[in-house]
Amino acid sequence: MDSLPVDVLQRAAVVAALLLSFAVILSLDRTSELSARLRRRFVLGVPWGTVVSAGFVLAVYLFVQGGYQYWYSPVTIPFRAWSYYYPLGIASAAFSHGGPGHLVGNLVGTLTLAPLAEYAWGHFPRERGSQSFGSLRTNPYVRAFVVFPAVVLIVGLLTSIFALGPIIGFSGVVFAFAGVALVNYPLGTVIALAGGGALRLVYNALLSPVITATGRPGYITPWWADIAIQGHALGLLIGVLVGLAIVRARNVEDRPSAARLWLGTLLFSVEQSLWAVYWFRGGETYVLYRAVGVVLVAALALVVVFSVVARDDPLFTWEFAGSNEVVRNWQVAAGVLLLATAALAGPAVPANLFTAGSDDLPGDELTVRDYEITYAEDVENDLVAAFDVEAFGETTAVNTSGVIVRSEERGIWTTAVPKGRLAFDGQVAVRLGGVGWRETVYAQRDGWNVLGNETAYRVALGDSESGRIVYTSDPVTAAPTLADRNVTVVPTENGYFLRVDRGNNSLSAQLPAENESVTLNALTFTRNNSSVYVSYDGTDLELLAKETYE
Repeated sequence: MDSLPVDVLQRAAVVAALLLSFAVILSLDRTSELSARLRRRFVLGVPWGTVVSAGFVLAVYLFVQGGYQYWYSPVTIPFRAWSYYYPLGIASAAFSHGGPGHLVGNLVGTLTLAPLAEYAWGHFPRERGSQSFGSLRTNPYVRAFVVFPAVVLIVGLLTSIFALGPIIGFSGVVFAFAGVALVNYPLGTVIALAGGGALRLVYNALLSPVITATGRPGYITPWWADIAIQGHALGLLIGVLVGLAIVRARNVEDRPSAARLWLGTLLFSVEQSLWAVYWFRGGETYVLYRAVGVVLVAALALVVVFSVVARDDPLFTWEFAGSNEVVRNWQVAAGVLLLATAALAGPAVPANLFTAGSDDLPGDELTVRDYEITYAEDVENDLVAAFDVEAFGETTAVNTSGVIVRSEERGIWTTAVPKGRLAFDGQVAVRLGGVGWRETVYAQRDGWNVLGNETAYRVALGDSESGRIVYTSDPVTAAPTLADRNVTVVPTENGYFLRVDRGNNSLSAQLPAENESVTLNALTFTRNNSSVYVSYDGTDLELLAKETYE
């Protein structure tokens, strides 16, 4: 009988070890007390709102983005929050994801943090004098299966409506779960984060029991430049405000201490990189304001503490609409939180009021239904440039290079593949689509590295096997002069040409095919495998090397 594969045995070992550990703990600990506590807050002891919310997010990935058939390559471009003129993007962005890793990360965050938020609120009302099933508001099933998921949808829409930039992902809502949990169970939230890391480890161990890695370089942006910091902070503040309403309704003795709350908020903010305040400078350059971020995180922790633990004593009286309104200590801190939330959300309103322009795209383009796709370099990003704001030496008017996708109908204008990534990978898939359809366009680059200079290259768009040339780089001249002759590589739609210049005399010919030669002005060029050699008067020199990709 054939033996089981090693990876299957390793996956089985992971599952067996976890089940055995869990069984031993159940036999040693008093689980009845934990079960009773959960049943006092949850219908049948289960956080149904969390389960429904996580199931909805998974369903969007599988059936709206096409993850059911293409688990590793969902459609993402049409499901981002591009602008207010594109309702589909606004409605779907918070519940869509860029890939399986993005999805799993947010689902893990939901399953570890949302139960804490749901537990703080509870399926069974705790207000004095209230009774379960006394009304729809107090009905445990309504609270579990309707109210909690409805609030999740509302928070998701808020994070899309007030997001700065075309965000995608459930992380804003996950941070809102964290905000509710923090002000109720600060250290429990930090522990839940560690539990989320353990869940991700188990998932990755089951997915890939063994990983082999090499030290080769890769094309990457700075890790902090891939974080939707504004969306995360906005979600956290919304969650803190919701959690504040819950915790202030409880008795003073049931609220967390100032030290626990400060430490929990600070540790959470640091671990989740809320200090990573950055700016996109254009091209492929990013600026990280680390010191500013640390100051903001410390200030956030203090404001959260004051809003939760400050006494209810009156601070001052405010005359409003003919009556005297008493303002209390904690309400001032809550007001600061509201102002901070508004300050985060406010800049997104004008930024989301513009849409893609109707000017012709630079260069040749490919059309797929309502999408236009092309490649260009050093062109102004139309979406960003719509509001040219300068502050602290930075500006929103930036240039970009790479594969550009535009849809006037959807208000989309984006650099789908940066120039650097295409130069590293050689071929990158751009997935276009909408609800119920998808089409993949491949961007492909080929080029020749020229001795002592840069690379001459071309970019094509089409299917995975072939495409139409939509961009050619400028000609590139080799650094060495050969017998008073300059050799230049000229990329064209029909291939690469060699041009030999000597004074006012210029001769050109197409780059020779494999194992063939061509002579121009006494220089003989021979192609061998992925190199082109030049010969003159008995001297051979490798002049060109075909560009390679990872």
